[in-house]
Amino acid sequence: MTTDAGVRLLDGPTDELLAWHRGTAAAHDDPFEAAKRLTDRLGAHVVDADRAEETRTEIGFWTPELLEAGVPPENVFLEVLTPGSEIDPGETDVREVRFRRDRVPLRREGEYHWGVVAGMRAGTRERLGSLYRLVYRDEDGDGHGDDGDEWRTAADPFAYSVPFGAFAPAELYDVGRLDETRADREYFRSLGTDEERVSTTDHDGLPRIDPATSVLEIHPGTATESGSLAGLAGVYEEIGEKLRDGDDLASWERAFAGYDGIQLMPVEPLTENPETHEFWSVEAESDDELVAAVGRPDALNWGYDIVVSAFSAPNPAILESGRPDELVDFIAACHALPRPIRVVFDVALGHADDRGAELLNDRYVLGPGMYGKHLDYTEPTVRALILEMQRRKMNFGADGIRVDGAQDFTSHDPETGEMYHDDAFLAEMDAVTQEVADTEYRPWMIFEDGRPWPREDWELASSYRALIEQHPHSFQWSPVTFAHNTPALLTFWATKWWRVREVAEFGGHWLTGVANHDTVRRGTQIDPTVAFNQSPVNPYLGEDYPETLDAAYDNPAAAMLFHCFLPGVPMDFVNANMRAPWGFVRDTDPEWNVKVVAEEANFLYWQLREEEFESPTHFRRVKDLGFDSLDSLHSFMDALAGAVEATEYDLDAMAAMLSALEHPLGGRGDGDEDLSPTDLDAYADAWMRDVYEFANLSHWRDEQSEERTANRFAVREFRHDRAWLRDDLRDEDYFTYRHPTEGTVLYYGFRTAPDRAEQLLFAANMEGVPVDVSPDALAADAAEDANAPEIPTEGWDPALTAPDVDDAGEVTLANADAIVWRREP
Repeated sequence: MTTDAGVRLLDGPTDELLAWHRGTAAAHDDPFEAAKRLTDRLGAHVVDADRAEETRTEIGFWTPELLEAGVPPENVFLEVLTPGSEIDPGETDVREVRFRRDRVPLRREGEYHWGVVAGMRAGTRERLGSLYRLVYRDEDGDGHGDDGDEWRTAADPFAYSVPFGAFAPAELYDVGRLDETRADREYFRSLGTDEERVSTTDHDGLPRIDPATSVLEIHPGTATESGSLAGLAGVYEEIGEKLRDGDDLASWERAFAGYDGIQLMPVEPLTENPETHEFWSVEAESDDELVAAVGRPDALNWGYDIVVSAFSAPNPAILESGRPDELVDFIAACHALPRPIRVVFDVALGHADDRGAELLNDRYVLGPGMYGKHLDYTEPTVRALILEMQRRKMNFGADGIRVDGAQDFTSHDPETGEMYHDDAFLAEMDAVTQEVADTEYRPWMIFEDGRPWPREDWELASSYRALIEQHPHSFQWSPVTFAHNTPALLTFWATKWWRVREVAEFGGHWLTGVANHDTVRRGTQIDPTVAFNQSPVNPYLGEDYPETLDAAYDNPAAAMLFHCFLPGVPMDFVNANMRAPWGFVRDTDPEWNVKVVAEEANFLYWQLREEEFESPTHFRRVKDLGFDSLDSLHSFMDALAGAVEATEYDLDAMAAMLSALEHPLGGRGDGDEDLSPTDLDAYADAWMRDVYEFANLSHWRDEQSEERTANRFAVREFRHDRAWLRDDLRDEDYFTYRHPTEGTVLYYGFRTAPDRAEQLLFAANMEGVPVDVSPDALAADAAEDANAPEIPTEGWDPALTAPDVDDAGEVTLANADAIVWRREP
């Protein structure tokens, strides 16, 4: 063991750190309040003031499991692994790297281990830093390690960088330098004076970021050819340059532009499939050296299968360079646009993937949950730790936070034996402050909360306002935005009218719109061939199923309804904007991958055309398995879905059942050879990777319509020019649909600006046969409603129309067409 070759514990500074711990613990009777102070210094921090001198690192771990196991303090060490040569952490190809190994003793105080260490190398934009983890000998000390002892390891849940994944040692990263050199420091320093971004302060005087006018949701892994945050930053740098120079945007670029908010799907480190993912593998080791096969993770995931450990770090799979700087660079690129874009982090701390239990001690986990492990929010230290993870991640420079599945933050009441919504914890999340570029602020707060979901009557019972009522500055996802909406089915806009009407009445603090990562995915899971038990597919939207689905989530009527008339903050999904594929993508689950793929069987109807399958670019892996036609793939996927249901997901029974079919799997491809669960796993992996690549937006750039993308961009600009549209409709405003429908669900409405500078008249054929509209006709229709205001009939001029609408005189609106007239009172 090497303890005197550069990396060493500094006794005096460590004594001071332990004295601080004792004083902090003694000053707080409430364990939660004490934990909030202690967790601030957990993890690995570069603390030396002059980085030209030898780096000093402050290290802290919360380790109750070591006390419970009876591990003596003298058996606990910090293991430091420093690469012997410069390596590129951005390479995904696995290669062997030789590390110098140092083990430095740590000091115990209560349930914590601390140390101040000299000699560790801090990671920066230019180089990989020292890797580290906590190691300890087992209680007996008579194991079978290289030096006669059994060495066990513990990850740092507060790591800022995990270049080889959350299951590998973390990297010491100099986040102080990252903050000092970020390109958008002035953006944050001006928060207190920029009324366009901050118009309110909280009770303690801290500025809170104002809501965006409109938001775009983006999955970084499929948004660009590189699937990286660097690639996404490049998109916005190019857009910004064109906007500043007055140049036209390309059609595909418009799908990314016109917003002042971006919600990134989660950028946290993810779980891994232990059977197929090896981004860190020890090949050889001794006391002084370790050789590991390493590679930047290339796991495919939509982002929500987090392990919680290393939450503070960016997901290395979307870091082209393997450097956390990419996340800051992307945010800075958004902030540098002529109209700065607020960046919202999608935070999924309402659960942990099952493998998270391998990285977290038992105190974190309450038990099994719907999505893996249910976290224990009542454990005082865990409660504080999760909040600290949130704070550190947001300190990369986020303007807003979207709390994924807020209804899933539940805790157990020992008196009643029941679970309850832990709103007190959500309030703590809301109170967390950020500090970026020496500026303290609170982010725009957004909750996705459909409580009482998943109760069977949730669609009727949820108000989507529970947390807004508790936190009036906060926002929630609206009822037509949350999870299960299916606008590709006929009667969607008729049957969901009552929810759309709620948006008009009190949607000012809702995110609105029908297209997001969950809804488009749900749309692809509908069986379009079902003749009963669901509405038919809307025949007016397209000539085939893919065209129908594309138009369902991207059409003028829906876009203009939410951007040009209704209150709230409209949100679009970039894949829907580009009419590109999207589905459930995850290759990280060794147990359920086949079931997940089987549930995607209808993806073939909704998202894949014959000519796309035949293209050599797409579905290469599935073709390599022998599926040479879309029909053969359809047949197998339908059979796979049926086998899952018939066998209750018994892989052995499924393989036996499917062996009776003609299929290309299992060897000869003539259907005579028995399938095995391994064959099904191989198929599922090939499917996931093919869909992931198929959904990459770089394939669809040249498919964008100039007319369509120009219209949607104009729709978003219309919203930006009228900030007053975000507020709820007032008594003098009006919104309804025409009765009887007579084959057309015609929404229409009338709004007056608060300063009375303009009035808007909106009409949209949400679904159905063509219908004629005019200001006179709409005014006459409204006059039949005793509660309607008098709608003026004179002075109206078309302000915005769907691309195919002739706005001269009486207007004919085909399915999904819309128009907005404007007048000055």
